[in-house]
Amino acid sequence: MTDKARARRLADRIREIVAAHLVERGIKDPRLGFLTITDVRVTGDLREATLFYTVYGDDSARQDSAMALESAKGVLRSEVGKQIGIRHTPSLAFVADVVPDTARQLDDLLERARAADEEVAQLAEHAVPAGEADPYKHPRIDDEGEDE
Repeated sequence: MTDKARARRLADRIREIVAAHLVERGIKDPRLGFLTITDVRVTGDLREATLFYTVYGDDSARQDSAMALESAKGVLRSEVGKQIGIRHTPSLAFVADVVPDTARQLDDLLERARAADEEVAQLAEHAVPAGEADPYKHPRIDDEGEDE
């Protein structure tokens, strides 16, 4: 097992190589949409690399891009092998990154909570408390005891 720093450096290098190959040389697949490699994780034995990506567009663009990446996996792996120069080139696995979708959902939930808080604040402005104005008990004062 290798150290984590080496695996992290290799992951960064793989991300650079794959992104540059997709942009500069361009995979000539029309299914490939506007794609961003967000993260790469390499296993401790440096045998497998998981590449996380996002695609700009709707679900059909995401599916088309996923199929294009799967078909170009061999070409991208050979390019990584040429440029890295280690004994064993890691196998590549592409996974759609769900972090942007999750962040968007969280933003929507926070906006709904903010709107509900504003509504409650507006209702509280004109609210009148139920019961007495001063609900706390006070000690009883005897008027008769003052004369003695």
